[in-house]
Amino acid sequence: MTDQAAVMICGHGSRDKAAVDEFNQLSVRLKEKLPDHDIESGFLEFAEPVIRTGLEKLKERGAKKIVCLPGMLFAAGHVKNDLPSEINTFAAENPDIELVFGRDLAIDPKMLKAADARVREAVGAAGGDVDLSDTLLMVVGRGTNDPDANSNISKVARMLWEGVGFGWAEVSFSGVAFPLVDAGIERAVKLGYKRIVVFPYFLFTGILVRRIFKWVDEAAEKFPDVEFVKAGYLNDQDYVIDTFVERFHQALEGGESNAMNCQLCKYREQVLGFEDEQGMAQVGHHHHVVGAGVEENAEDRGVFLGRGHGNKHDHHHHHDHGHHHHHDHAHSHDHDHGDASDAKT
Repeated sequence: MTDQAAVMICGHGSRDKAAVDEFNQLSVRLKEKLPDHDIESGFLEFAEPVIRTGLEKLKERGAKKIVCLPGMLFAAGHVKNDLPSEINTFAAENPDIELVFGRDLAIDPKMLKAADARVREAVGAAGGDVDLSDTLLMVVGRGTNDPDANSNISKVARMLWEGVGFGWAEVSFSGVAFPLVDAGIERAVKLGYKRIVVFPYFLFTGILVRRIFKWVDEAAEKFPDVEFVKAGYLNDQDYVIDTFVERFHQALEGGESNAMNCQLCKYREQVLGFEDEQGMAQVGHHHHVVGAGVEENAEDRGVFLGRGHGNKHDHHHHHDHGHHHHHDHAHSHDHDHGDASDAKT
């Protein structure tokens, strides 16, 4: 037992073994940075151990305070719904343990430095005499049905565009949102730049990253007059690890430093085009694939795969919106409640 807060790193999960291995490396890197803290990791779906298993292990080792860190770039449905549902359920069953929910990695100066490092590595390795002013940067996001999360990709692209000095920048997505990468490249080529750098703004490898690079290869064959460069995804770049450490300390401090961006959250406000989703219940949506297992080389299951629903990830759950839950993302937990669905996160 220790008086130090334990850490639970909460990942999405993947059927791809390499992606799971890379995520698990996070625990190793964080233990190097936080040697006095007990650390576990787990997944929402498609892989084991599941988040509940990790929490139970920390409990068994005497943890009385657990900081749950989302291993995710932005706050979309998983961070706003699925993770709080898992954590609140455990909190309701263990009122003697204090659980604190950290914020997503989000738009952060250190994350932008990590992205800058990956992009510059790719440009440097490509060599040649193509000037940055003749280079277009395409930043690729995973894609969600949360417009606030999708808009963050545009901000990352703009910051890199101006910060590095590219001639132009575009955004595209691997699924769910549009344009998809192949369509985005088709449009980008028409702008006439000599080189296009495609940068997957992803934490880890997997089916989606391989699909992105496959689209790039196809484009290189189709447009031989344009040089295509694949930038590496973020993975455990040093600045990424530093951001996780900062999120841990912010969660302990509480207050505004641990607050998610709720200004344009479709569950808190009537966001244009998503007005009917304001006030939806904060529940998990992935119970049927929790711990479903990992495949060594998962096959491509279609453009919109990736979130356990086989097709487009849809949050229209036909809930009765007369409830009193307001998606309060203040990140503290009242353990006196009797129903986990009432907990505020």
